[in-house]
Formats: sequence, structure tokens, C-alpha cells
Amino acid sequence: MSENNQKKSETSEENKDSEDKLQAEKKVEKTLEERLVESEDKLLRSLAEIENQRRRFEKEIRDAFEFGSFNFAKESLAILDNLGRAKLAIKNDDTLKENKDIDKFLSNLTIIEKDLSSIFEKNRITKINTNNKKFDPNIHQAMSEIEDKNTEVGDVIQEIQAGYMMGERLLRPALVTVAKKKTEEKEKKEEKKQDK
Repeated sequence: MSENNQKKSETSEENKDSEDKLQAEKKVEKTLEERLVESEDKLLRSLAEIENQRRRFEKEIRDAFEFGSFNFAKESLAILDNLGRAKLAIKNDDTLKENKDIDKFLSNLTIIEKDLSSIFEKNRITKINTNNKKFDPNIHQAMSEIEDKNTEVGDVIQEIQAGYMMGERLLRPALVTVAKKKTEEKEKKEEKKQDK
């Protein structure tokens, strides 16, 4: 019987050993599964980060193409301004008015001005329209305020210098004169004048 007991005990020890081995293998398998899940998670995060970085680079490239010439365009506006000023100065000069060829010269300046405006438009540089518009601090810069009976408060009365947009981006604000509210003292003086 002792032999039988010994055999049983050996068998039970073998069973125990094999159970321990199975449990150890399961632990190893679990850790392998956990490692696989962790690795998969890291891989997905890395792929997401790479995709985000690719999108950022693409946006930076688009912006560089779109707005890379921003400073050049801003400086080029001075040429257009100076052409307009030159035309106005020539038209107002009494000695130049007597010259027979002045109209040809002015028409050539106008052609150059139109060509430059056409180049700006092809490159999405557009003039800001200020006619009959309300003052908008995002695109206008108020240089002065004038009381005006014929316009509402905050309306743009006069454009001093044209403003331009490059796509959706402000290249240069329009310098404008804005209508302001009449002061009470001036209104009272005007009423007294009308009563007399």
C-alpha cells in the first residue's frame, strides 16, 4: 500500500506540476496578450500622430504657397498708390494742363494702373469696397470723424486710402473718414439758428 500511496502521491505531484506549468503558461499567454494589446495601442497612437503631423505639414505648405508672397504684395501696393497720386498731381498741375500730349501720358498711366490691378486680382488680391458701407474695424481704419446730416452714424463717408484683402486675409486696411453723431451743443446752436 505504501507503494500505491507513493504512486498516488507521485501522480498527484505530477498533476500538480502540470497544473503549475499550465498556469505559468496561461500567465505567459496573458502577458503576451497584454503586450500585444499594448503594442497595438502604441501602434495606433503612432499612426494617428503621423497622420496629424502630415496634415499640419500640408497646411503649412498650403499657407506658404498662399501667403508666402504676402509681404511682397503688401509692398507692391505702394506702386499702385503712387500711380494714382501721380495721375492726380498731373491733372491738377496748371502748367502740365497746357501740354497737348498730357492726355496720352495719363492714358498710359491708366493702362499701367489697370494692368497692375489685373495682376493683383489674378493673385486673389482684391480692393476693399467702402462705398455706402458701415465702418468695420476688421477692414477699415478710421482716420477722422465728421458730422454729416446725410449719413447715419458709423457710415464710411470718404476713402482716404484704398484697403486690400489677399484671399480671406487683410493685406492693408482701408483708411476712411467716418460719420459721427452730432454733439448736443451743435444741435442746440443749429436749432437756435433755425428759430431766428
